[in-house]
Amino acid sequence: RFLAHEVHVPFEHQILFENEHFMVIDKPHFLTMSPTGQYVQETLLVRLKKQTGIEHLTPIHRLDRETAGVVLISKNVASRGLYQQLFATRQVQKTYHAIAGYREELRFPQIVRLRMDKGQPFYTMQVLEGEPNSETEITLLEQKDHLAKYELKPHTGKQHQLRVHLNFLGIPILNDPFYPSVAHKADNNFSAPLQLLAKHIQFIDPITQQLMQFSSEQVLTL
Repeated sequence: RFLAHEVHVPFEHQILFENEHFMVIDKPHFLTMSPTGQYVQETLLVRLKKQTGIEHLTPIHRLDRETAGVVLISKNVASRGLYQQLFATRQVQKTYHAIAGYREELRFPQIVRLRMDKGQPFYTMQVLEGEPNSETEITLLEQKDHLAKYELKPHTGKQHQLRVHLNFLGIPILNDPFYPSVAHKADNNFSAPLQLLAKHIQFIDPITQQLMQFSSEQVLTL
């Protein structure tokens, strides 16, 4: 379907790898994964369907619209479940890079464990008391003045997990429109992308049993 007015996203995806079962895409910032109320043609999935002519493409996992980097798309209906199961059972190692605030008193590497649940507004998450249900390993890569570049390895997959965990430490990710507070930007404002990148992904292929590793060609710089 087509919307009467849909803002064009002026950034392109890149196909890093493909075989008969899946494609590995380097997704740009600001590009929504799948059609929603606001975006249809300007989504990664619709762009890929147009590019490849394959109608049954399906995301195996997801990245937020604001997040860039490596994402897997299924090409094969028969094998799709095998790859989705890898993510569901946490057999995929994901590494992110982020640029966020720097606080001298924080010590890295460290593991953050928090209980997260839906917040207000409904599209945000909040930290609650109780048994942790989210875990991230955080390493400091480099630091410059009041900002730093971090390596993030999520051990769970809660919505907005990395953004919430860094904000909890008092070092919110640069240009985050939701944390610590919601700040709505115009849909056609592409001037300040969230500084979060899905940099690397690796897993054992369930069909070939080979180690598969893919890295985004995008770079976050301080």
